[in-house]
Amino acid sequence: MTHALTPETAARFAEIALGHVTREYPHKLDHVMDGPEDVLGPRALHPIFFGSFDWHSCVHGYWLLLTVRRLCPDLPVCRRIEALADEMLSPGKVAGERAYLLRAYSGGFERPYGWAWLLALHREAARHGDREWHQALAPLAADFADRFHLYLPKLTYPIRTGTHFNTAFALILALEWAEENDDDLAALIRARAADYYGGDRGCPGWEPGGDDFLSSALVEALCMKRVLPRAEFRDWFGRFLPDLAAGEPPSLFTPATVSDRSDGKIAHLDGFNLTRAWCWRGLADALAPELATLAHDTAETHLDASLPHVAGDYMGEHWLATFALLALGAANV
Repeated sequence: MTHALTPETAARFAEIALGHVTREYPHKLDHVMDGPEDVLGPRALHPIFFGSFDWHSCVHGYWLLLTVRRLCPDLPVCRRIEALADEMLSPGKVAGERAYLLRAYSGGFERPYGWAWLLALHREAARHGDREWHQALAPLAADFADRFHLYLPKLTYPIRTGTHFNTAFALILALEWAEENDDDLAALIRARAADYYGGDRGCPGWEPGGDDFLSSALVEALCMKRVLPRAEFRDWFGRFLPDLAAGEPPSLFTPATVSDRSDGKIAHLDGFNLTRAWCWRGLADALAPELATLAHDTAETHLDASLPHVAGDYMGEHWLATFALLALGAANV
C-alpha cells in the first residue's frame, strides 16, 4: 500500500491541530525566570503560541493548519482555520511574541527548532495571498532570521542529536524560507552545511536513541540534498552511505518500536518513524533507480508503523500530525 495525503486525512489532521493549538494546559515552558514577576502562565507569555503543550508544537500546529488550507481549500474545516488564523495571526499578538524575545536570557529560546518552524510558518503564510497573515508574521520571522545570522557563524560543530537541537533539520526549514526572503542567510546556510557535513562518510546509522524524533543520518542527507547540486549530492551520498544497496546499515530500514505512547519521550519514536518516511521520500528522486525503490519501500514501512498513532494520547497528539503531513505531502510542503 502506498500512503497518500487524501482530503479525508488532511481534514483529520486539521481537526487534531484545532483541538490543541488553543489548549493552554498542560504546558511545558521554555522560560527563564529572572524574578518573581516572571512567574506567568503560557497565555500571558505568548499571546499566539500558548497551546499545544509547548511553543514550538503550537507554531507547527499553525503551520499544519495553513498547509491543509492551501492543499485542500474546499474542506469545510478550512473556514474554521481561517477564522482562527485571522484572530491569532494579527500584528498586535505578533508584537507580544516579539516582546518575549527581548526578555533576559531569551537568546537560546527555542534554538534552533522553534526558530526554524517559525520561519516555515511565515513561508506557508505567504502562500495565502487573500489574507494578511504573512505581513503580520514578517517582523517575528525577521527576528528569528537575525538569530540564525548570529548563531550559525559561531556554531563550530553541528548538533547531531535526534531531538530539537538537531542542526540539519533546522537548516532544511530555514533554507526554504531564506531562499525566498534572505539571500545572505541562504548563502550562509549552504556554506555552514558544507562545513558541517561535507566530509562525512561511512555513516554507522547508530539510531534511534531512546527519545529521538529525528533520524540524524537521514535528516543530514536531506539537508545535503537541499544544498548541493544533484551530481555533487549523489557523490556525497555515495560516500556517506556507501553500502545502502546491500541494506547497510540495517538500522536505517527498521522502524522504531514505541513501547509506551503515554510517555512523552518514548512517544517521540512515532515521530522518528514519520521523519524517516519524510526523509526517504524526499531523497528518492535524487537516487539511482534501485535505491529510489528501496527508499520508497522503506518509507511505506515506517508510515505503516506510526501513521495509525498520530492521535490517542496527548503526548503524541499535540505534535505528531505535523510530521505525518510532512511525510504524506512531501512533494507539496
